[in-house]
Amino acid sequence: MRTKYRHPKRPSRDRDNLAGEHAFTDIGQLVLAVIFLAIWITDSFLFHYSIFAAAYVPVYVRLPVGIAIFIISALLALPAHKAIFGKAVQKSTMITDGVFSLVRHPMYLGSWLLFFGLAITTLSLTSAALSITIFVFYYLVSKYEEKLLLQKFGMEYQKYKARVPMLFPLKFGGK
Repeated sequence: MRTKYRHPKRPSRDRDNLAGEHAFTDIGQLVLAVIFLAIWITDSFLFHYSIFAAAYVPVYVRLPVGIAIFIISALLALPAHKAIFGKAVQKSTMITDGVFSLVRHPMYLGSWLLFFGLAITTLSLTSAALSITIFVFYYLVSKYEEKLLLQKFGMEYQKYKARVPMLFPLKFGGK
């Protein structure tokens, strides 16, 4: 098993309240973002190779939906980032309030929603497919981080996992 990734130029990575992340999380996010934006821009504005569905859904429908998704994205990711990295913490504690009471990984969900919202605004099917790949990436990274969080916080994190969904604030099934 890998040890906690520590970036040499980011002292926030060495904070005691962080459990760690996979070594490829940051570079993976960057690479996927660049690929997504390149595909979304070329498809949506230059070559139009997979936006044929946009002819059936008017822009006055797509744009408000996309903007709503962007707003939700920001409402999840920004407070989560501030809660994790915003201030120095003296004691190692779990963050379970605010957006963390809705989902266990609000920064990843917010980031994914940004990509999904862009795909919705132009109905680029290629971008939508890539957003599914990005979602899988965030899911796998989240699963890895949850192992680290279980090691660090034990039963406290197990109870939190039972109470709060991983990435979507909806409960499916009987409970």
